[in-house]
Amino acid sequence: MKSKLLIFMMLLVLPRLFAQAAPEKVILDTDIGDDIYDAFAVTLALASPELKVVGITSAWGDTELRSRMLDRLLCEAGRSDVPVLTGVKTESKTPFSQEAWAHAGEARPHHNAVDFLLDEIRKNPGEITLIAIAPLTNIGAAMDRDPATFRKLKRVVMMGGSIRRGYGDLGFAPAHGPDAEYNIAMDVAAARKLFQSGVPVYMMPLDSTQLAFDETKREMLSMVSTPLTDSLQVLTAEWQRVTHQITPTLFDVMAVAYAIKPELCPATAMHIDVDGAGFTREVPGTPNANVCLESDSDRFFQFLMPRLLGQRLQGSSSCVGK
Repeated sequence: MKSKLLIFMMLLVLPRLFAQAAPEKVILDTDIGDDIYDAFAVTLALASPELKVVGITSAWGDTELRSRMLDRLLCEAGRSDVPVLTGVKTESKTPFSQEAWAHAGEARPHHNAVDFLLDEIRKNPGEITLIAIAPLTNIGAAMDRDPATFRKLKRVVMMGGSIRRGYGDLGFAPAHGPDAEYNIAMDVAAARKLFQSGVPVYMMPLDSTQLAFDETKREMLSMVSTPLTDSLQVLTAEWQRVTHQITPTLFDVMAVAYAIKPELCPATAMHIDVDGAGFTREVPGTPNANVCLESDSDRFFQFLMPRLLGQRLQGSSSCVGK
């Protein structure tokens, strides 16, 4: 009798254990190639067994070149199984700092990002987490085309916005107040649609994402040599040369980290309104977003660095185009 009861209990518990262990299906929407943090964000997603990267969509500006860069990065990681889709092309005034590295990759055709996003949601209703680390143009286009399908996303985890702190407000001096953050301000209409969509939104604004990848951490990364870590170092050097900056700020990486380990950036329910200039305002009303206003930099890097340093993804020897 006891053995039958034990077997019965195991049958109840084991499916839950396996469900908890199953990796989360994610799609990344990224404007990789301008600033360097997108490359780190994609690397973290690839190095994290908690996530199943269903696909990566390029967003904003020269989306075809961004797709070419993603192809090369995935090749270096040994993950050419991950599909890359090209998003809506737009005009961008931001320098494509890693253009040379992207152009050296092999040119190949890509399918449409908006089609892919909606198709994957239809195939996996309630299961897809969209990690949005770019201006929201692809996302706005998906909502315009099929809002009912878009609402079947499990959630959107995004880097974007500014609630109480703006660029450079790091807590060492009085904050100058919120700014119109780039990912929101570049496509205000799409941002408004997202916050009105009814899809659960988890928002990592400037308040919690100004995380400096300082000299000590860059030196630690230089002590590991794999095709992917070597690529990160070259891409960082290209970004430094074009932007005349030294220390990357890993804004977008927090969105990926949150999707894996939400306690790194505890979120508060708020009602967010997007004004015409791209400011994200906390206003009275029913919450439409969960917003992380503060993070612990030490805890974030204690989580991130072992994954960057410990990954041993090995790519192909033919990731450069002919």
